[in-house]
Amino acid sequence: MGLVKISDSLHEQLRTASGAFSRSINQQAEYWMRVGMLAELYPHLNYAELSRLLLEAERVSGDLHDLVASLDAQQASREPDKRRVA
Repeated sequence: MGLVKISDSLHEQLRTASGAFSRSINQQAEYWMRVGMLAELYPHLNYAELSRLLLEAERVSGDLHDLVASLDAQQASREPDKRRVA
């Protein structure tokens, strides 16, 4: 666990959101980071789909990295081998 420096305005937004969603400030920050990480890795997914991924990660192992590795492996197995020449 470590410290992350953020701006005062973002901290105030965290405080507001954490109250609205009944989370601690740290829980809210972690939630936003998890959603943001998934959004960057999978920009084609919408918020509802990202939320389902978070639920699945929690159900399976609680580790988002395990889920990302599994999704990437599934994606790679569905993509045609790009090394082959038609």
